[in-house]
Amino acid sequence: MSKIKLFTIGFTKKSAEKFFTMLSKAGVKRVVDVRLNNSSQLAGFAKRDDLRYFLKTICDVDYIHIPELAPTKEILDEYKKNKGDWSVYEPRFLSLMAERNIEDEMTGKITDGDCLLCSEKEPDECHRRLVAEYLNDKWGNIETEHIQ
Repeated sequence: MSKIKLFTIGFTKKSAEKFFTMLSKAGVKRVVDVRLNNSSQLAGFAKRDDLRYFLKTICDVDYIHIPELAPTKEILDEYKKNKGDWSVYEPRFLSLMAERNIEDEMTGKITDGDCLLCSEKEPDECHRRLVAEYLNDKWGNIETEHIQ
C-alpha cells in the first residue's frame, strides 16, 4: 500500500479566511467531513452545502461527508452534553470503529491529500485524531498532519 498523507483540521475558533488559507497552504486535495451532524446552524461557514461551495470556489478542494467515521449520537451525547470523560469516550469510539470495520470499509475511500474535518479546535480530544491513528494502526501507511 502506498503512503497516504492525511491531514486533520477543526473549524472552531477559526475565521473563514484562516480556515481556507490553512487548507490551501497545506496542499489538501479533499475535505472528508467526519462529523455526525454537518448541517448545524452553529457550523457557520462549515455547514455542509456552504462548505462544499466554499472549498471548491476558494481552494479548488473537493468535499465528501463520511458519517461512518463519526461517533454515534449516543456516544457523542454522553461526551458532549453530559460532560463525559475522554478516557471513557476514546475506547468506546475505538470499539465502534472496530465494530464498523472501517479499515476495510475505507480502503480506497481515504486517499492521499485527504483532510479529516471536525469541529474541535485541537485534535487531542477529537475523534478525527482517533480515526487517523486507528487507520494507521491497521494500514501502517498513514502520515498524519494536524493543521492548526
